[in-house]
Amino acid sequence: MSNKRILVVEDDKDIQELVEEILKAEGYVVFTAANGLEGYELFKTNQVDLIILDVMMPKMDGYQMAKLVRQRDEKVPIIMLTALEGEYDEIKGFEIGVDDYITKPFSFNILIKRVKAIIRRNEKEEAKSLEFKEISLDVASFKAQVNDKEIELTYKEFEIIHLLMKNKNKVISRQSILDEIWGKEYKGDTRVLDSHIKNLRKKLNIPYIKTLKGIGYKFEA
Repeated sequence: MSNKRILVVEDDKDIQELVEEILKAEGYVVFTAANGLEGYELFKTNQVDLIILDVMMPKMDGYQMAKLVRQRDEKVPIIMLTALEGEYDEIKGFEIGVDDYITKPFSFNILIKRVKAIIRRNEKEEAKSLEFKEISLDVASFKAQVNDKEIELTYKEFEIIHLLMKNKNKVISRQSILDEIWGKEYKGDTRVLDSHIKNLRKKLNIPYIKTLKGIGYKFEA
């Protein structure tokens, strides 16, 4: 079963529920929103591995949301669902940074194949190392360096800083971090995360791990 998290932003309730049901049957964790504004708020506070985004929606359309997403995250894949068939509309989406288009009405089998293909491609492209200013992570060997000096981290500490860095400039809720690293079955004290963050700050001595009170953490300059 996959633990990949997919955000579905679709104002047609029937389509939204069908897509959610099919994705969950494939083992994905699914978040849903009925408009771009609601979807963007979910994106900001949850770690997601893929966004399925309708174009025509109230409050904020798909293009507007995609632009905002790309300002915060250049890599998260976006599939757009659209009833529009013009080449101009597709070009507009690709210029924003959309990864794929699926025109309505669509086959749910095709949707699943596209989702799997994009996630698989994204996993292959995921860097084996991450760098930001003076800090670098070697994901394969679980090594962290600051100013070319190796910093000894525990496995959990490495997983936390890796998660924060690969979601740079994006708020990750405390619960999302716990679910991702400790697993959804974890029922222990949630303050264990705060202790690990405290230790990370002390060991790495970098100013990029930000606390958003009552929400979670963010890695940013």
